[in-house]
Amino acid sequence: MIGCLCIHGFTGGPYEIEPLAAYLRETTDWTIEAPTLPGHGETLQLKGITYDQWLHAAEEEMQKLRETCDTIYVIGFSMGGVIATYLATKYSVEKLVLLSPAFYYVNLPQLLKEIRRMIRDGFRRQLYENPLFVRYKAKLIATPWTATLEFRKLVNEVRPRLPLVQVPVLIAQGEEDGIVPPKSAQYVYETIGSKEKQLLFLPSSRHHVCHEPDCQILFRHVEAFLKENF
Repeated sequence: MIGCLCIHGFTGGPYEIEPLAAYLRETTDWTIEAPTLPGHGETLQLKGITYDQWLHAAEEEMQKLRETCDTIYVIGFSMGGVIATYLATKYSVEKLVLLSPAFYYVNLPQLLKEIRRMIRDGFRRQLYENPLFVRYKAKLIATPWTATLEFRKLVNEVRPRLPLVQVPVLIAQGEEDGIVPPKSAQYVYETIGSKEKQLLFLPSSRHHVCHEPDCQILFRHVEAFLKENF
């Protein structure tokens, strides 16, 4: 039996990766799990949460999946990609998929472009129609600075582990991502220890690649990669 653990990003929830999870549920008979990390979900409660709690929660989900599945794939989005990398160095994982892996944070030129769009939409009285503003307005208010610090601690903890990953890996990155710069995906590709590795750039996608115009291309690539025999 094959199990697939899908891990969402910082200040997010399973909804970030749900389109891909739903696609895999339709095209496979695998067990697909997409848990909510501590403090995350539709209502953020990140105050007092530490990065090791996120790691522990992901490890617990991994152990549960291992009880019923003998083959495990891990998919991680953004911060979830960092956590997925950690799991791949500690547990028996067959394949790894990293979506917008957040080993570097903030693509300043693209972010400035997005901010200019928000300013333009504000002048046009269309700010609440701007997808980036709508997505991040509530998050900015509900995210304590301590949570951001914990996220950075997580990255610093896991980044040195990249060379230890030996399983096949697919790295996907939106070229229009204003949150995680494309250099992050390139860095992961060059640093990760896997012999079998693929790097997929999505030209029309921003950060939330599972919700972007290239998503069907992404889904088909992920499915083909996970079904491929290495």
